[in-house]
Amino acid sequence: MKKEFQVLDEYIKAKLLRHTEQRDRVLAVFLATERHVSVDELYKLVKRKYPDIGYTTVYRTMKLMVEAGLCGETDFGDGTLRFEHKYGHEHHDHLICLKCGKFIETKDERIEKLQEKMAQRHGFKPLKHKLEIFGTCRRCLR
Repeated sequence: MKKEFQVLDEYIKAKLLRHTEQRDRVLAVFLATERHVSVDELYKLVKRKYPDIGYTTVYRTMKLMVEAGLCGETDFGDGTLRFEHKYGHEHHDHLICLKCGKFIETKDERIEKLQEKMAQRHGFKPLKHKLEIFGTCRRCLR
């Protein structure tokens, strides 16, 4: 966990921004949850522990964390942007049910290799990617 704070600190310094204890607190609360959280959900968690931290601080800190590569953003089709741990976590894709909102994290090496080959074939150097497949889960199909 210490490394994540260092990553954020280095990114903040590179952007010539000020390092604040509030940003560290938002990061600590985010790192303590392993869920996909919206800014609203994270704000509620932060507010419980640190009542003096405002919504705007949480929102801006999450934006910085995405830019620094500490977390990724995902919209599961409901219009709510959610954040998940990225730094030090293995890449994965998502299967998202449009009926119940359930999502399944999945990884398939064949798909990853196919994406690499596709990029090479087109002389393209990928920097990041995500695969989200929207449909209906097994439970909702019944």
